[in-house]
Amino acid sequence: MPYICPICSAPLTLSDKSWACVQRHQFDCAKEGYVNLLPVQKKKTKDPGDNKDMMIARREFLSRGFYQPLSDQVNLLAAQYHPNAETLLDIGCGEGYYSHRLFETMQQSSGEQCKLYGLDISKSAIRSAAKRYPELQFCVASVFEMPFADKSIDLAIRIYAPSKVEELQRVMKPGSTLITVSPGPMHHFALKQKIYSQPRLHPQDSLMLEGFNYLAHESLTYQLTLTQANDIEHFLNMTPYAWKLSDMQKRQIIEQGLECEIDFKIEIHQREQSSVD
Repeated sequence: MPYICPICSAPLTLSDKSWACVQRHQFDCAKEGYVNLLPVQKKKTKDPGDNKDMMIARREFLSRGFYQPLSDQVNLLAAQYHPNAETLLDIGCGEGYYSHRLFETMQQSSGEQCKLYGLDISKSAIRSAAKRYPELQFCVASVFEMPFADKSIDLAIRIYAPSKVEELQRVMKPGSTLITVSPGPMHHFALKQKIYSQPRLHPQDSLMLEGFNYLAHESLTYQLTLTQANDIEHFLNMTPYAWKLSDMQKRQIIEQGLECEIDFKIEIHQREQSSVD
């Protein structure tokens, strides 16, 4: 197992629903099956990450399939670039929507040998993910101090999550594949027009990561049309724009319906085969 202790970095071993290292640091599994590997002393707030309301909004929105084209394309690229990957990681996995769909795809291409780990700092999100997808391995942890052993990951996806390049260098195997997703220039532009007097396009610069070869990039664009009040409300509440819209603006959008651009930038990176970082 690739888990390492978040306190001393020694390997963790599972015994009777508890993970422990040789230094006797112990982390119990929750009843839902996940493990919390974010020590109290490393928390910056009492309950870091997305709150329960944001998590529920995102879960309900994603379950309706509005972002399934992104999931499908990421999975297609994962199977294309690293079909035999056995150890998978979803960095900033949230409630596990992309995690479980990637796992199902890679099981087929790798002969059912793969295991997927999902990591997020939000306890609410990880609890929901573990409850819904018990076949996957989920942990509460920081993306900036990932509790995984050096060179232990074959394939990772990072959808909208932040990360630290030194941690990516450390946990990814030589020759491993990293797929990142970020907003394309026009992403959510119609919604931004309702908020800002002079909305700006998202930057188009390629994400160059030290220690990784930049293999390819793709754009995925389509028009999102939402007519149901629940769908619009979930969409608004799962985005950062929720904080910038007044209650009146939200009501107007819900009453009128919403059409907005979806523009994803997907980039594929390969960990260098031999490098000293």
